[in-house]
Amino acid sequence: MNFDILNEDVQQFITDNLQSEITKLILKGSPFATISIQELANQILAKQKSTKKLPTWFSSDTIYYPAKISIEQTSSETTANYKSKIIAGDSIIDITGGFGVDCYYFSKQFKKVIHCEINEELSTIVKHNYKQLHIKNIDTFCGNGLDYLKENNTTFDCIYIDPSRRDDVKGKVFMLKDCQPYIPPKIDFLFTKAHQILIKVSPILDLKNTIRELQNVKEIHIVALHNEVKEVLFLLEKNYTNTIQIKTINILKTKNQCFEFDFNEEVNSTYSEPLSYLYEPNVAILKSGGFHQISEKLNIYKLQQHSHLYTSKTLINFPGRVFKIEHVISYDKKKLKKLLPDHKANITTRNFPKTVAQIRKETKIKDGGNTYIFFTTDVNNISKLVICKKVAKNVSN
Repeated sequence: MNFDILNEDVQQFITDNLQSEITKLILKGSPFATISIQELANQILAKQKSTKKLPTWFSSDTIYYPAKISIEQTSSETTANYKSKIIAGDSIIDITGGFGVDCYYFSKQFKKVIHCEINEELSTIVKHNYKQLHIKNIDTFCGNGLDYLKENNTTFDCIYIDPSRRDDVKGKVFMLKDCQPYIPPKIDFLFTKAHQILIKVSPILDLKNTIRELQNVKEIHIVALHNEVKEVLFLLEKNYTNTIQIKTINILKTKNQCFEFDFNEEVNSTYSEPLSYLYEPNVAILKSGGFHQISEKLNIYKLQQHSHLYTSKTLINFPGRVFKIEHVISYDKKKLKKLLPDHKANITTRNFPKTVAQIRKETKIKDGGNTYIFFTTDVNNISKLVICKKVAKNVSN
């Protein structure tokens, strides 16, 4: 950590160049003798990435930013705030602390927070930033969080873990064993240190496989931000053996879309051909696999077992996109052309044998406009085109 970066003139330089083109800036070199242009570029890039993701850090004075990959991997303030409210108690330890955004929000809910980070420079940066943010109830520990737990007799109300991808794993991570620390073998030990364990996993991890690997899963939270799944959280509770609660949330600018159900609940969808309204669940629900539950709980019909689109005669509040159906036709290019005078539409495929790219190539339909077409399969296993207009005033849309 180069403390000269915190000097007032250097901080002003960073602020003044937030909109500068980095490649041109690097060619000019550093105007400061004790700071390289690469260090300045990293501060600028990391601060740029914090603008919307970490507004508290961005708007605070003399914040020191780590390598930009740490900013990319950290929780956003929005998701950190959410997860801080699904657990409770007096004390919590984050054994994989990172840039410390989660601990910042834990500190608003818990009296005592321990932030563990094995990277010495990152730990020093986090400690400095907490001072700038006037946080006094977080203790930082530089070292392995598991070692901290082993070497101290302290117990906590909750342990938080955000495993990282192992260095030798390339591409996407599908299983817990691809992460470090590998949690399942350590569960018994961790439950000697806390009554609850909150684990953040990759959004692409399979829920059923992860449940089988872990013990005492009480809740699974699937958190989407503007219809993009950002976090999947497993809440474990010591000796818990009851049903697992699945809680989905899609956080939007002005409202949240929430839907929850019991994981082991045996329910079945009811089916229908397209009626007056079409519903497309948000991505958190699609990730949850609650396809039958949403039909049963909201009393709406599913178009087909694998289509994951729903319909009803009357409009309901729905956690996703809502459309008014105008036409339902077979895949007929001539008929479709007559129904689209401007030859423009937003296309989505759900359980349809062709891709959007193939459809656009065949039909010459341009992207955009106010018409939405869902290429799908109906209850009679017949390919159908559902032509709609978006319902703007859906309470949950």
